[in-house]
Amino acid sequence: MQYGGGIKALEHHSDSPEAYFVHTPGIKVVIPSTPYEAKGLLASSIRDPDPVIFLEPKRIYRAIKEDVPDEPYTLPLGEAKIVREGEDVTLISYGAMTRTCKQVMEKSRHSIEIIDVRTLSPLDTKTIIESVKKTGRAVIVHEAPRSCGFGAEIAAVISDKDLLHLKAPVTRVTGFDTVMPLPKLEEYYIPSAERIEAGIEKIMEF
Repeated sequence: MQYGGGIKALEHHSDSPEAYFVHTPGIKVVIPSTPYEAKGLLASSIRDPDPVIFLEPKRIYRAIKEDVPDEPYTLPLGEAKIVREGEDVTLISYGAMTRTCKQVMEKSRHSIEIIDVRTLSPLDTKTIIESVKKTGRAVIVHEAPRSCGFGAEIAAVISDKDLLHLKAPVTRVTGFDTVMPLPKLEEYYIPSAERIEAGIEKIMEF
């Protein structure tokens, strides 16, 4: 199904309901961030013996161009992707926000490691834990509302497993606790590169 904002659709067509589905035992939840990932993850989702909900971020339908092989291929479910390695801070996201995180990384003065979660359920906690253990700092970015958003689960995992390695509190940069506003305020609602940069600076200066 389609999800998320950024194309100025009506507010209730732009929600980010991924946490609803992750909370349901037995359902796998997959969110791609690029065309290549979309094809490989969708093929794996179709072939998986369990029910899979595949959420397509509307905002990146025409925002990214890249080569996608004609021949069949799959990408494994339950494995996050380290998009770029870094040393100072781990930036964790998925879907359309991964593209925004890349834009932040390209301009930042810090060494940023970006993790694209790809599969929210099952979550690849190992990759997240090892990355945060290395950097000591974590910023979680998602478009959904902050309260009970999926970023809270990631933050809990980091607190459980990496607490003694943290150099600063885990920071979340998210949507607000309201429905997606009408188009006039849509860009204010969705986490921007500036808001993500502010989150990074906050923990770097802690």
